[in-house]
Amino acid sequence: MKKVLFVLLLSVVSTTMSFAQCAMCRSVVESTVSNGRSQIASNLNMGILYLLSVPYMLAMVIGFLWWRTSNQGLSPKDIMRQKLKQAFK
Repeated sequence: MKKVLFVLLLSVVSTTMSFAQCAMCRSVVESTVSNGRSQIASNLNMGILYLLSVPYMLAMVIGFLWWRTSNQGLSPKDIMRQKLKQAFK
């Protein structure tokens, strides 16, 4: 569980440090920055990062819920027995 939280934290921190833009967005940002309106550029970057992070967060939540329900109600011995049976089939 600690590894999952570490990876999640690392992905969130690295996402906030990156500034990804498409070619059209970049041209808009360059034209607004040259006119002295840098607030539009930072808002556009944050919007892009928000749109980028939502699908990954959704996939992580679905994966976690799937993992939790697949192991629900089984003891560690039962889980290990199932994995060994699947490995030796």
